[in-house]
Amino acid sequence: MRNDRAYLEDIVEAIARIEKYAGRGRDAFAADELIQNWIVHHIQIIGEATGKITDALKAGHPHIPWAAIKAMRNVLVHFYFGVNLDSVWRTAVEDLPILKDRILAVLAALPEHPRDRETRAGES
Repeated sequence: MRNDRAYLEDIVEAIARIEKYAGRGRDAFAADELIQNWIVHHIQIIGEATGKITDALKAGHPHIPWAAIKAMRNVLVHFYFGVNLDSVWRTAVEDLPILKDRILAVLAALPEHPRDRETRAGES
């Protein structure tokens, strides 16, 4: 069974994947539908992972806009033909770096779960 740590790590990984292509710049994003779809898809993953994080963890970290993250995912999923690409770009380059820092701080503060140790021991 997946835990909050796994979902938080999913968010960090999705942000890293977005950064890979957002790093090519606004012009590349505007010109390439594949880059647009890549970034939209990974923002959807962030929203999906956010929806699976426990209410207790969310309540303990009110500085993270959990509801807004989930709402962005819902807009992208349900209004995919009307997606505002300027908003997607701003999210990718302005909001996600801040979110990444906050999620990394939450991860650093989480107590290690025994199953996390077992998984890492098995990877050695």
